[in-house]
Amino acid sequence: QVQLVESGGGSVQSGGSLRLSCVTSGFIISACGMSWYRQAPGKERELVSTIYPNNDATYADAVTGRFIVSQDNAKKTMYLQMNALNSGDTAVYYCAANERRFTGLGIASCHPNIWGQGTQVTVSS
Repeated sequence: QVQLVESGGGSVQSGGSLRLSCVTSGFIISACGMSWYRQAPGKERELVSTIYPNNDATYADAVTGRFIVSQDNAKKTMYLQMNALNSGDTAVYYCAANERRFTGLGIASCHPNIWGQGTQVTVSS
């Protein structure tokens, strides 16, 4: 079973930056790519960003223009560069490897399949 390990979290003042890393213990080959999620206290876990094998990326509206996701296949590592952080970004950040699932009608969709343990990001004003 492939394992994911996040690092790079910490405490930072509003307006600051952090870079998160997610190292995989093996190669993950999925058309659904890998994602970053976050969960703030008392809130549901939310999708932050997804990066696909061709390096296409998507972002949640709340982080568009501030966060950049990237990957280094040789290092088996995914990154999340977080800039202009604000208190709303305070959360535990998780990386996830996605898999493609098919319904009985053959309709495909992507779902997180393997999770890391999470890394805490705290932004103070």
